[in-house]
Amino acid sequence: MKNIPLHNSAREMPDYLLHSQEQTLARPEREMRSSDSPYIEQIGRLCIESESVSLCPASGHWNMLVVRYQDEISLSVWGPMTKGAIMLYREGAEILSITFPLGIFLPQMPVGHLVDTGEFLPRTSATSFWLGDFSWQFPGYENVEMFVNKLVRKGLLVHDPVVDAALQDQAQAMSKRSIQRRFRHATGLSLRTLQAIERAQHAATLLQQGTSVLDTVEEAGYFDQPHLTRALKRFIGQTPTQIARMGKP
Repeated sequence: MKNIPLHNSAREMPDYLLHSQEQTLARPEREMRSSDSPYIEQIGRLCIESESVSLCPASGHWNMLVVRYQDEISLSVWGPMTKGAIMLYREGAEILSITFPLGIFLPQMPVGHLVDTGEFLPRTSATSFWLGDFSWQFPGYENVEMFVNKLVRKGLLVHDPVVDAALQDQAQAMSKRSIQRRFRHATGLSLRTLQAIERAQHAATLLQQGTSVLDTVEEAGYFDQPHLTRALKRFIGQTPTQIARMGKP
């Protein structure tokens, strides 16, 4: 499997999904839907009608991406992002994204090895790829649940309830160190890093809703404005002023 490292504070994608720091940000329209599967956080579909650039903030979740471009198809697995990234989407690309809940992971692909990076799974044909000693058909937007359920039945996608308990701050019959180890193994991140990402996401939402910078500092639990600014530049990729401007019509 090909490993794709970070480059210039952004994930390095194939040549049809190149990164750029020099273009004006524009969010391509994305169709999203929820799922009744406990193994799926959300499903997205993106058809790029014209070349566009999108800001991708840090996220504690990992994803599968199925990309169709110029009569070729690929499936890649991307770990959680601990920094903001800017991504350029090439015209004509069709992208299916499957986001997985915290605590769901692929034992054969430790998510800790995929933080801020991704891996392409080898293709076995024009319509299939290889994972866990099996050949799989590339999933489509409408049959993601069927695909994921098959992964679960084969033991390729598992759930660690320790993560749920840690997120809910529930008491557990194991040492703190064991909980931390299980949490990092299943999510790729420490609980502290995940909370820092989620706090920055909350702060960004407040700013986009028109909350002042000083009120955002207080509501999101930052020490002061410089603390907020450092966190947003790291996890969102923009300053408080830039984020607030995005929320204005």
